[in-house]
Formats: sequence, structure tokens, C-alpha cells
Amino acid sequence: MKKIIFSVTLLLLGCQNMTDQILSHGAFVKSDGVEFKLYAPKSDKVFLVIFDNPEDNSGKEFPMFNDDNGEWTITLKDIGCGTLYGYRLEGPSNDSSVIIADPYSKAAVTQNSYRHIAKSLVVNTDYNWENDSWVKIDPRDLIIYEMHLRDMTAHQSSGSIAPGTYKGFTDRSQRGGINHIKDMGVNAVQILPLQDFANVEIPYKDSTCYMYNDWNPYARNHWGYMTTFFFAPESYYASDGTMKPNAWNGASGNAIDEMKNMVKELHKEGIAVIMDVVYNHVSNYDFNPLKHIDKEMYFRLDKNGEYIMQSGCGNDCKTEHPAMQKLILESVKYWLTEYHIDGFRFDLGYLIDEETRKQILTELRAINPNVAILAEPWGSGYDPDGFSDIGWASFNDKIRNGVKGQNPNKLGFIFGKWFDDNNQKSLQRYAMGSLREKGGQYLDIAHSINYLEAHDDHTFGDFVRIGNGDIGEHQIVFDRNENAKLSDKQLALNKLGALFLFTSQGITFIHEGQEWARSKVIATTNVPDDKIGQIDHNSYNKDNETNWLNWDEKDMNSELVNYYSGLIQFRKKYPEFRHSKPKDFKFIEVRKQVALAYILQDKFLVALNGDPKKKLEIDLPTGDWKVLVNGEKVDLSSDIKISDILSVIPTSGVVLIR
Repeated sequence: MKKIIFSVTLLLLGCQNMTDQILSHGAFVKSDGVEFKLYAPKSDKVFLVIFDNPEDNSGKEFPMFNDDNGEWTITLKDIGCGTLYGYRLEGPSNDSSVIIADPYSKAAVTQNSYRHIAKSLVVNTDYNWENDSWVKIDPRDLIIYEMHLRDMTAHQSSGSIAPGTYKGFTDRSQRGGINHIKDMGVNAVQILPLQDFANVEIPYKDSTCYMYNDWNPYARNHWGYMTTFFFAPESYYASDGTMKPNAWNGASGNAIDEMKNMVKELHKEGIAVIMDVVYNHVSNYDFNPLKHIDKEMYFRLDKNGEYIMQSGCGNDCKTEHPAMQKLILESVKYWLTEYHIDGFRFDLGYLIDEETRKQILTELRAINPNVAILAEPWGSGYDPDGFSDIGWASFNDKIRNGVKGQNPNKLGFIFGKWFDDNNQKSLQRYAMGSLREKGGQYLDIAHSINYLEAHDDHTFGDFVRIGNGDIGEHQIVFDRNENAKLSDKQLALNKLGALFLFTSQGITFIHEGQEWARSKVIATTNVPDDKIGQIDHNSYNKDNETNWLNWDEKDMNSELVNYYSGLIQFRKKYPEFRHSKPKDFKFIEVRKQVALAYILQDKFLVALNGDPKKKLEIDLPTGDWKVLVNGEKVDLSSDIKISDILSVIPTSGVVLIR
């Protein structure tokens, strides 16, 4: 104990934070020590374990006290920040040979192994926010850029001082990272999981492991959808992080301040931060604390006591149980207040029970009325209307499929095709915000997240390459630069899709690299992947150049980048494309063409021609019309005037202002 107490006095006692009052459990630093609280109602005994070092397999144990309601507590004097701890539980639901970390860890020190062995770290969460607060944005005005923190700076072309980290993302001297986000003009980022997750999976084809991995040769989970600790930031992205096998991440707790620095820097640019969070399941292979405290309380089980897994990820959380519901609510409120997070995207939101979803919205809005709540809506039990009914936004796969198609062999509007049962009425509905009154899914346009690309599935650029017949879905790419460089036809298809997206009512969402039609080609590594060189539609497991953004490609396709940034400025300048109602639309007859044309608020004319061969011609209403957007560029100060007849070339679009 002497070693611990000495280090703690250097780190200062008394690092209690006001957000502690949100949390019912965990480690709470007092003026003279630390109070520990754990909820384990089925345990007969619980011991607090204090470690000297991360690699220790055992430590000094202190029996905790039970109040007969399952609440176990103990206060240790003369310790504080820097203390490493865990719990050992004895009881019918527990394995007394396993020391678990605290499920309410504010910081976790984790080992790079598939068991993700962890110890909890008592930390100082005090931070100088410099009067920072949440970014106030009407949800209809959101222009979201989805990004993976490491991907934004890990490639050598970024020039970041600390590639792949919180600190590296905010480096102002680089080509990528926060500089690019600012230059594009978006007002929100949605970041793939930042809660501590198990990023190492079972060794590939190792028969000595309890499960045989024959599906993931990389033995990694790069995207982060395997949460272990719901209150701790991921330390792999911190300055004390590493991916050296069996090494320990986060021993200094640097992730806390470094993530807060990142949020504060984004807020300085007026950019909101939306966290991608996973509460429908936990990491699959590790010693997750919830599994060892009470499996029946925290997880949905079948009649044989085995995990139900509609998520497909090894287990499903029992969000309807009061204990799990409480943990979820406290977690989101903690991130909202402690980290100034502006909103949340809930992975597989349908697996969170409806009552918990309602409480999430109610309790978060009571703290921040402008909080953004987004749902991934798909899977078993998919109900596209259900989220809108309770005030949540959700991703609109109807507009995605209608505009571009789904799976490269089923093409949509931009290719001159009707996807499934789409028609001109469908296009009109998408433009108006997919409202239920017009046959769509949503009660409010603020509930429709309009997108063409996300981290899942092919990038929009690759979908165009495959759909246009320029490369086969399983064809080997021998020249990555040649593949990345857009042809004239590919450029036109990308621009038309972007124009449809940015002129539609609802939340606008793009994915990292979409603005230069990024291609994800499986990189050559020493991993035995028989698909190296093919385009990747599911790159969840690759922490390499398959996923890392190559900023040279941005320069290569700068015309498309400029088109996207122009559309962002266009959408921000004209609220009519964000705040209009169906009565503000007057649709123009386009006969049987795969096209859409309308006048908006008697001020704008939008014409989108998906036909790859025929021009779209429209008799213009009286008045002087200026061209703001065409198939070439966006020019908000344009003096180009047009009258009488508007001719829109194939695979192109135009926006005029009267």
C-alpha cells in the first residue's frame, strides 16, 4: 500500500467532480480517501482489490459492506487518484477466481489481449472547459460528418504530429483531422465508438482458444462496436495507448483530458460532437464485469440460460431491467455533462426497449434541450415509424436506396433506374423529408437522417464504381491511384447523388471521404487475407490503409471535394432547404423520365435528371433566374442568368434562384 499512497499524494487528493452526483456507483474521491460502490444483489461477499501495478494478478483485498439491498460500499482512507482497483465477488452468480473491473470505471487500464483484462483507475476528472458548453443547433440544420477518430489521422499523408489519437486529431498543422472538418463547413461530427471497447479479438485459427476464429484473420475490432466500459474513454487513442500485444493501455488515464480537449476544440469551431454508443450488447470475449456480477440481471437469456443475440454480437443486454436501464441513463447523462457531448447515435437502437428509449430522450433534454438523439433502426423488429413516434431521429434507408440503390446489382435514381417500387412520387416524398403524411416514415423532417454512405457497406464512391461497371465487386485492384481517380461519369454520378442529398428536407449526413468518393481497397499486409486488393464493404477489422484516410486522394478528386463544400455552404445559406413544409413544394411535370423537378417557396427551382442519356427540359416560370448549382460547380454569387427553357443534361442537376 505504501507505493500506492505515495503516488497518489503526487497526483493530489480530493479530485471529486460535480458530475459524480449523476452516478450511483463507482469510485468517488473524498477529501480524505475514496468511497467505492458496487451493485451486486446476488453476491454473498464482495471484496475491493487494490493493485500496485497493472500486470498484477492479485492485490490487497478489503471486505465491502452490504446494506441488504445489494449495495456494497467501502471507503479507504489516505488513497486517491492513481489507485488501481477491482472487485472479487463470491456468490451463486459469481466466479470467485476472477477479479473484475468496475462497470462504472471512469478510466480503465486494459491489456491488449482478446480477454481485454482490465483494472479500474481512480482518476481526476476536473477539467478547465474555459466556459465551453454544448453547440446549439436546430436538428433540421444538422450537417453531420461521420468519422473514425484513428482513420482521420493515421495515414502518413495526414502529417499529424500524433497519428491516430485524440491529440493528433486536433493538431492544426496537418492536412487532415480537425482542419479538414472545419474547411468542409459541417456543423457536427459523429464519431465511431469512443467508449472503452475490446479491440483485440480471438487469435485467427488458433485451436487452443475456447472459440475457433475462422472469420477474422486480423483478429481485431477496429470500429469499436464491442463496448466494455460505458463510462471510460477509449485509451488506445490516447498518448498512453499502444497496440503492442499484451501491453497495457491507459495506465496514466490520459484519455480523459485528451478527449475533452478534442471536444472543446471542435466546439470552438461551432462543431457539435455526436458519440456513437453501443448499449444493446457488450464485448464478446472478455471478462466483462456485467457478465460476472449477474448475467441474468444484465442480459437477455433463453430458457437454457444462454445469451440471446439478435444483435449478432454474442449477447444482448436486458435494457428493460431496472439495473441495466439505470446504467444506460447514467452513462449518457455522464457523457453529456462530463464530456460536453452534444448528442448520441444509438447502435441497433431497436434492441433498447421503448421505455428506456423514452427516458433517454426525456432525461437528456431536461439537461440539454438541443441534444441530438439518432437511432440505427435496422434488424429484427425493425419499425421505421417507432423511433419517430417517440421523438427520435433514425437513418432513412428509403432515400439511400431510392437515390443510389442497394447492393451494387440493384441500382437507383442516379443510374436512371427505379429501385424496387420507387417512382417519381417516391422522389418527391424524399425531397419533402419523407413525412408520414406523404407516405413516409417520419412525423417530423427533423427525424429523417438522409444519407448515401455510412461506415457500413460500400462507400458511395465504390458503389458508383461497381454500379457503373468500372470494376467488379470481387475484382482485384492493381493500381490504387488509378482506381481512386474519378472518371467523368463517376464524377457526375457522385455529384448528382450529393445534390439530391443536400436539397432534401431532413438531417444531412455524410461519411468520411465521401466528399472525394473514397475507395476502400483491402491493403496488403502480413495478414493471411485472401481478399487483398478487392474493394471492401465491411472493413470493421482493419486498422490499416484500407480504412485510414489517404489525404492525397482528396487532392486527386478536388473537384468533388469543392462541390461538397459548396453544397454545405449552399444548404447553410438557404434555410428553405432545411425548414420547408410540403405546402412549400410545387412539383413540375417531368413526364416518364427518371427525374425530379420542383419550385420551392416560389423562390428556388430544383431539377434533377437521373436519365443517363436524355436531357430534361423545363419551361421556366416567369422571372429572372440565376444558376446557383449545376453539374459543374456550386457558385452562390453567380451572375449566370437563364430564362424560357431550362435544359438539364443527363446525370446532372440544377438549382436556380429567382
